[in-house]
Amino acid sequence: MKRIGIDVGGTNTDAVLIVDEKVVHSVKRPTTADVTSGILDALRALRAEPSAAVKVDAVVIGTTHFINAVVQRRHVQKIGAIRIGMPASASLPPFCDWPADLASPVNGEIFMLEGGHDYDGRPFMPLDIAGLKNAARKIKDEGLRSVAVCSSFSPLDPSCETTAREILADICPDVAVTLSHDLGRIGLLERENAALLNASLHDLAVSTVAAFRKAIADSGIDAPLFLTQNDGTVMQAEIAIAFPVMSFASGATNSMRGAAHLSGLDDAMVVDVGGTTSDIGQLRHGFPREANAVVEVGGVRTLFRMPDLLSIGLGGGSHVDEDPLRVGPLSVSYRLTSDALVFGGSRLTATDIAVAAGLIDIGDRSRVANLPKRLIEAALRDAWRKLEEDIDRMKTEAGDVPLLAVGGGAFLVPDRLPGISEIVRVPYGDCANAVGAAIAQVSGEADQVFRDLSREDAIAAARDIAADRAVQAGAARDSLKTVDVEDMPIAYLPGNALRVRVRVAGAIADPDLPAAA
Repeated sequence: MKRIGIDVGGTNTDAVLIVDEKVVHSVKRPTTADVTSGILDALRALRAEPSAAVKVDAVVIGTTHFINAVVQRRHVQKIGAIRIGMPASASLPPFCDWPADLASPVNGEIFMLEGGHDYDGRPFMPLDIAGLKNAARKIKDEGLRSVAVCSSFSPLDPSCETTAREILADICPDVAVTLSHDLGRIGLLERENAALLNASLHDLAVSTVAAFRKAIADSGIDAPLFLTQNDGTVMQAEIAIAFPVMSFASGATNSMRGAAHLSGLDDAMVVDVGGTTSDIGQLRHGFPREANAVVEVGGVRTLFRMPDLLSIGLGGGSHVDEDPLRVGPLSVSYRLTSDALVFGGSRLTATDIAVAAGLIDIGDRSRVANLPKRLIEAALRDAWRKLEEDIDRMKTEAGDVPLLAVGGGAFLVPDRLPGISEIVRVPYGDCANAVGAAIAQVSGEADQVFRDLSREDAIAAARDIAADRAVQAGAARDSLKTVDVEDMPIAYLPGNALRVRVRVAGAIADPDLPAAA
């Protein structure tokens, strides 16, 4: 296995070469506004090392671009929201539980139409075809480029959503359409929120993936491109364009997987401190603990499968405001090396505080030599207080546990914290995201209802579907292993209905070998 793993954060772009699961070389470069030049710079620096000048099997990229866009309310777009479920769903319209500062730049137009299904899969109301056509025409007239469609109980029967997509494709073919059943489970508002967030990031996903592809091509690397997903596996670039929310937590997931790989610890708390955000989670058997309930992203409730993570606006590039004193949540992000005081800028950041306190030695320390000691101590206390409170929120046991501190901003993590037995800092920890990306596997998932089959046959059928999807996504069939199996009898459906979810994962297929049948 020879892979390049890249992590494009809001502040830094990291690149590593992994050969046979060992880190051969790593580099860190500032992320740039156009993304491409930052990746190119990192790849050139990586490939300049003689030991890194080898032909690679794949390039795997993890990015926090999409979750940063939601957390910071930047680069989101106005969208159309189509809710199919009237009149039952009239009391809680789309965006009803969103923070106002995020709903405002995203909410372009809301359409609430009759249709949908009941809890047993029966049609709830006839689908309002005329209303869908009118909505499509208005979406076209208003110039909206992305639409989210959510129908009641669509995971049981997605026909209303797929019909809506067909009508939209006919009337406004250039509009990107997100269907909620592709992202979430039963639970209307949370599933709809996931679809709305996904639709709001479409333009950013297109430009980001295009930039990734250009950077790889310009660097002369001939290898397939993959992006990492929330569960620590990878997806092809085309899937990432359609479903950017599937990589919301990929940066932190990669970091946790990378931290486990580098430290040899399979069970520990992990804090990944980047330039913009800090992501806190817990490792179980080498993988992030999965969220069992509602996951909030930027204050929005969602219910799709994600690791149980808490993201806070604290990082090396975080603004430090003096009156009242506060560290974050705003960040200079990729402009750290131009805006921070130690690099000749005018904005006081968490990195400046760390340099003044002697925690790190970068930039020009003389530029922060006159910072008041009171300010330095107060800023560090504020950062440490946030970390202490949020790490404690994510713990699941009362006793002390080890904490893996990784990421380029890990210098903000103190050497002692209540409830933590030891702070573990690992080699290449500042590039743990890129390491996790490089070692990731390809996954495939099936989640559907089977009827008139035994439990064993239904699970076997779901496993075959998941395996086929994994192979289509770029996995080697002979390497596939079953990761998760869930089955749930549905008593209110006829024919011994059983809902089965199976996820498999395997190694990225060698592009030089023929695909297995």
